[in-house]
Amino acid sequence: MAPTSAADPQLRQILAGRGYLRLLLLAALLGVPVAFVSFFFVSAQLALQDFMWEDWPEDLGFDRPPWWWPLPWLLLAGLILAPVVTRMPGGGGHVPAHGLGGPPVGPKALPGVVVAALLTLPLGVVLGPEAPLMALGSGLALLAAQLTRKPLDAMHGAVIATAGQTAAISTILGGPLVAAVLIIEAAGLGGTGMVVVLLPSLLASGAGALVFTGFGDWTGLSTGDLALPTAPPRFTPDAADFLWGIPAAALIAALIAAGMALGRRTERWIRPRTGPRTVLCAVAVGVCVAAYALLTGRNPAEAALSGQITLGALAADPHAWPVAALCALILFKGLAWGLSLGGLRGGPIFPSILVGAAAGVVCSGLPGLGTTPGMALGIAAAAAAVTGLPLTSSVLTVLLLGQGAYHQTPLVVFAAVVASVVTRLLRRPKATAEGSQPGAGAAAGNGPASAHDSGSGSDPGSVSGSGSASYPGSASGSAPGSGAGSGSGSGTPPESGPRAGRDPAP
Repeated sequence: MAPTSAADPQLRQILAGRGYLRLLLLAALLGVPVAFVSFFFVSAQLALQDFMWEDWPEDLGFDRPPWWWPLPWLLLAGLILAPVVTRMPGGGGHVPAHGLGGPPVGPKALPGVVVAALLTLPLGVVLGPEAPLMALGSGLALLAAQLTRKPLDAMHGAVIATAGQTAAISTILGGPLVAAVLIIEAAGLGGTGMVVVLLPSLLASGAGALVFTGFGDWTGLSTGDLALPTAPPRFTPDAADFLWGIPAAALIAALIAAGMALGRRTERWIRPRTGPRTVLCAVAVGVCVAAYALLTGRNPAEAALSGQITLGALAADPHAWPVAALCALILFKGLAWGLSLGGLRGGPIFPSILVGAAAGVVCSGLPGLGTTPGMALGIAAAAAAVTGLPLTSSVLTVLLLGQGAYHQTPLVVFAAVVASVVTRLLRRPKATAEGSQPGAGAAAGNGPASAHDSGSGSDPGSVSGSGSASYPGSASGSAPGSGAGSGSGSGTPPESGPRAGRDPAP
């Protein structure tokens, strides 16, 4: 971060400039259409999911989906996704094993992202909607900026794309707060650079939240955002909770790290023959989900899908779950999640949070560790392990816990930090990548994807993947408007966001 004496004049100059004021106005205006499209995108995805896993089995005379239900639908998901990944621009979005979000996608990649998310996630893919939403937000924002017919340099284009991502992701994270914290922490910016990026993102997500809330009340549609309908009971942690909590957080981080390692291995296996092996990967996910239902006699939807609904049921009554069922959920959903990370399309966070919460409830059987603290530390540890962002994970966990969060905050912070450190220590140093990333151009919507859209060493906590775009006051020290980034021309959308230049997370 630049010293205050140097940063303040630069910041005043930037904020007073006509270009930045136009950027703020554009970001505020973009928040409305991005949230509008995101609302119906997520609502449609959830409606299809409810039909596939609740309405249709009931219409066929089943009390709940039978154990074999995931098998044909995951096969269908693989058959739908394979041509999207191999033939459509952008390849249906970034590989989730590489992190929360890849490079901001261009407008050409949007159809593939929408098809992959809407037609495969409801079929039982063990991934969340957060990464497709971020891709949708950045693509719509860049498309709207292009329609203004005013050229954007690389820096302004990256800021607009980030604002679109923030507006979109805030729709399922409970509002602008978590999204803003995520952007600050993931970007690694301070001083002038933080303000330059944060203000447009806040405006876009704030305007989007107004639209999102209004449409939710008006239409009565549900979006399946990450929330607990019934918060866990209030509980004040004691010394035993902290003594057990630290090793429990380390254990949960190791579980999540193992799932991410499985995802990276799966991606490397799929890469030589992307089409047929994508189908095989989807079938393997279906086998894991079906095995959970067959062995436990429970609903296969608990091990399938993103996990928001199951997380709410677990939080509402954790004692209704036998320990054996929770262990089976951790095993089979964790395997299905790891396979999905490497071969399918979606977001990595939501399923990992359910796995972490289930592991935390299992650990609560230890003497002196309460159920509420166990669940709290499980959510925080899993989120920090998969994103590499302990601050964002702590804020997200506190918001999820609701009224009982005040007393859990110290334990939540401890768990997030421990999990972040343990995951980094468990990650093997990666070798220097050879050549360019195989799908960098496709990720920006410039052509058909090859096998995948980024190198195997990408950061799991990355919001924007890779690139070199810099912001005022960032570690790179680039001057405002320097245009450093992947876009060489003034009207070329950037292919990278504020994550550039960060040390790799696990």
